[in-house]
Amino acid sequence: MSLFPSPIELRARALTDLRIGLPVVINLPTPLVICAAETITEERLVSLRSLGEVQAVVSKWRADTLKINVYDGDIARFSVPIIADAKWCHAVADPIMDMSYPLKGPFQGIRDGEIEGHRLAVELLKAAQLLPMAITVQTNQELSNLTRLPEEIILNTEFKHIVSAPLPLQLAQAGRLHVYRPHDGGDEHYAIEIGVADRTSPVLTRLHSACFTGDVLGSLKCDCGSQLNGALEQMAREGAGVLLYLNQEGRGIGLANKMRAYKLQDQGFDTVQANHRLGFEDDERDFKIGADLLKSLGFSSMRLMTNNPLKVLRLEDQGLKVIERVPLIVGQTDQNHEYLRTKADKSGHLL
Repeated sequence: MSLFPSPIELRARALTDLRIGLPVVINLPTPLVICAAETITEERLVSLRSLGEVQAVVSKWRADTLKINVYDGDIARFSVPIIADAKWCHAVADPIMDMSYPLKGPFQGIRDGEIEGHRLAVELLKAAQLLPMAITVQTNQELSNLTRLPEEIILNTEFKHIVSAPLPLQLAQAGRLHVYRPHDGGDEHYAIEIGVADRTSPVLTRLHSACFTGDVLGSLKCDCGSQLNGALEQMAREGAGVLLYLNQEGRGIGLANKMRAYKLQDQGFDTVQANHRLGFEDDERDFKIGADLLKSLGFSSMRLMTNNPLKVLRLEDQGLKVIERVPLIVGQTDQNHEYLRTKADKSGHLL
């Protein structure tokens, strides 16, 4: 019946539920109930215990930090002690609390058994931009009021072009803003077209991930704001170009987690180490989004403004031709020296 939610719509609903602290159910042979450790309350933890044995699952990176044995490749499962409360769950999930709440272990790792539901739980939490630690319990008890997800969810990254309109900019008078909305209920993304680019020739292109602190506030901890302005200025000088503004803050981990990473950097960790301690990969962005938007605008080849050779490879993997990598080395400050050095040493940026 068309009034019922599709699997894609159920996933969108589940992400909202997890963010506000509601459990969701993954339909396995024995259904798996999952809660976000970051948003779980004491009352809900008690209710989970009434359903069965409560376990936790984290990404490999967070497990490495906590010294938990990793038996399942990219995730680790462990028992939640009967004496553990909601604050314990928050502290295990959040490395910001590692110093203030040091006595969390020892942890009893779990091996064997089905893990795909647990792996999906971590993926859902990342998609919700929550810390990637889930509190889980398997149960056959009917929980009809909770969002129930199929065991396999096909992610839909298709986009609908909503509207475009002329937008004169301070740096480029001949601007046009295109707004795209994903079919899965996720964040909108934007394409800023400068001038009228020839669709048959390589277009000067910048894939720019949203950076509230750098683009809006003028943060000196990164080079993002300078790169945004530098790209638009060069497109204006050349008379044409496309800047894709993708809402993938903090390399895809979200603003809250990016600020957690900043706090960890204040403790002496670099950008990559901070992301790993939080439980994330170095880079959680989806470059297919940018490729799809470029294709929808009619472009198949580009001169890509980036210092990151990996970005070139990611776009070529999506069937686009990168004719030239155009360096964009701007925005160096005393405050972002270590950040840029980490980009070069650990992420391969050419600076």
